Amino acid sequence: MSEKNNSMMERLDEFLLDVQKPSRYIGGEPGSVVKDKSEVDIRFAFCFPDTYEIGMSHLGMKILYGLKNAVPNYWCERVFMPLPDMEEQMRQRNIPLYALESLDPIKDFDFIGFTLQYEMSFTNILEMLDLAGVPVLAKDRTGLTPIVMAGGPCACNPEPLADFFDFFAIGEGEEMNLEFMRVMEECKREGATRQEFLRRAAQIEGIYVPSLYDIAYNEDGTVKSITPKDGAPAKVRKRIIKDFDKAYTPDNFVVPLTGIVHDRAVVEVLRGCIRGCRFCQAGFIYRPYREKQIDTILDQTRCLCDNTGYDEVSLSSLSTGDYKDIEGLLTQLTDFTTAEKINLSLPSLRVDRFSDEVLKKITDVRKSGLTFAPEGGTQRIRDVINKNVTEQNVMDSVKIAFEGGYTNIKLYFMMGLPTETLEDIKGVYDLAKAVIEQFYATPGHAKGRPGVSVSLSTFIPKPFTPFEFEPQLDEDSVRERQRYLKTINTDRKITISYPSYELSLIEAVLARGDRRVGKAIYTAWKKGCKLDGWDEYFRFDLWKEAFADCGLDMAFYANRRRSYDEIPPWDHIDMLVSREFLIEENKRAHAGVTTPNCREKCSGCGVSKCVGGDVCRAIR
Repeated sequence: MSEKNNSMMERLDEFLLDVQKPSRYIGGEPGSVVKDKSEVDIRFAFCFPDTYEIGMSHLGMKILYGLKNAVPNYWCERVFMPLPDMEEQMRQRNIPLYALESLDPIKDFDFIGFTLQYEMSFTNILEMLDLAGVPVLAKDRTGLTPIVMAGGPCACNPEPLADFFDFFAIGEGEEMNLEFMRVMEECKREGATRQEFLRRAAQIEGIYVPSLYDIAYNEDGTVKSITPKDGAPAKVRKRIIKDFDKAYTPDNFVVPLTGIVHDRAVVEVLRGCIRGCRFCQAGFIYRPYREKQIDTILDQTRCLCDNTGYDEVSLSSLSTGDYKDIEGLLTQLTDFTTAEKINLSLPSLRVDRFSDEVLKKITDVRKSGLTFAPEGGTQRIRDVINKNVTEQNVMDSVKIAFEGGYTNIKLYFMMGLPTETLEDIKGVYDLAKAVIEQFYATPGHAKGRPGVSVSLSTFIPKPFTPFEFEPQLDEDSVRERQRYLKTINTDRKITISYPSYELSLIEAVLARGDRRVGKAIYTAWKKGCKLDGWDEYFRFDLWKEAFADCGLDMAFYANRRRSYDEIPPWDHIDMLVSREFLIEENKRAHAGVTTPNCREKCSGCGVSKCVGGDVCRAIR
């Protein structure tokens, strides 16, 4: 470490034993990248706006960390949200937020980049910028650096955060991250201004600079117009990697010194989704669907396990079971993992892709439980959301699980889906009851008492889905459904839980908000809101006060049906799926008509026209 780093470590040593899990805050893990600062031209602080344990489990950070650090004169370092005990110590001692690799303050970096994985992390971003000593509002920053930027799934509607960021990266970042870093190199050599950098960056496909767009509103509060200026594009089109086999993949990970949420090697097997579930934002914004070849996946698995020493590997995707030759992939993978005594994990398995063969390949899941997501309790509502899963699919899957020795099943459902009735809510209980009955009807089932855990979350309408037009259910209607389900559940083997309605309401507001919502986010943060995704820190009362203080109505953003001709706040962002398709899918939902998945038939979502038919044809 440099002399400056030794000095910082000495300051940290004074109090680190007084905070929980001090290893979160010191770096030095195997696989972390430390460079000679005299040979570095561009420094990037990759900020994950949540705790170390959550951020270190995120595959996107691992990919972009390796990608940037593969360039000799670029240095990417990691930064996480400190918990209150650490933050209190840092503020008392005037220690600004620092990066783990160098322990240098991130305010001295060229880029401070955030990944937007979850709306309820938005106040954490403001807290981290403030702790770093960086002006929270973009308009208050002067000089060329630091540039504060963001990417990730929540960037598809960047407007609620527009006042805080200099630019957003829309879509997949493997190529454009290096492109905007090269632009910064040029600007630093030329002595260019911040504004000049932003004007140049706006010409890169996928880069959205909020300050280059003027927003006007109608008298009723809806968006009237979005007008670009200074040469910015009218539509910012998301970036994608067309040849997924050639996309950058790290051959090593930083291996944490403390436990994290998903402490294992992770290999991405596919990107996108063929399904088209109408509530699922990820299924639309990550299109087109692309798979890696089996040999590529095998090579990457071997390499990561060899370099990191992990004895567990997870196959990452939105729906791993949709891999075209899933059984062939698992057969070849388990030849390696079994020989090396490595556990294989398969998250994201759909009910209709669960089989005896797949179950036999899973070695890391305890025999106590498996999770499935029917999402809706009746076939009618499952058709509305285009889940394309039947009750028979569920029964076939749980029968296989029970034959394999499992006793407990967890089922995920949503409440408040478009067109939902109490009959659909009753269907949730009926399906859970049928699972219990299937346990006893399965020959050779495991001894013991079966159990079904039902998690029933409130539906949140998200941008770039066919349900972006729909209202979120209001609180009274949610409570009515919860009381009804509690009344009819007479089986002690079925437990039903409900995530916080208040949390889902704020998430819906932030997901579909316009630029004015940024004032409420700022006000909530000033009142003390942070770590909102954690139950013990979430303060709904302060959020309500913040919106009231700003003269904004949460119901306007969350509980109002939006007309097809209304201009959405994200209208200038092009995620490649056409608005006409989303409208047509919304109409089909209300008619209870399903749409085949992409492997069965092209639904004409618009992606194929944008990326070329060859990419989409490869699905089939």
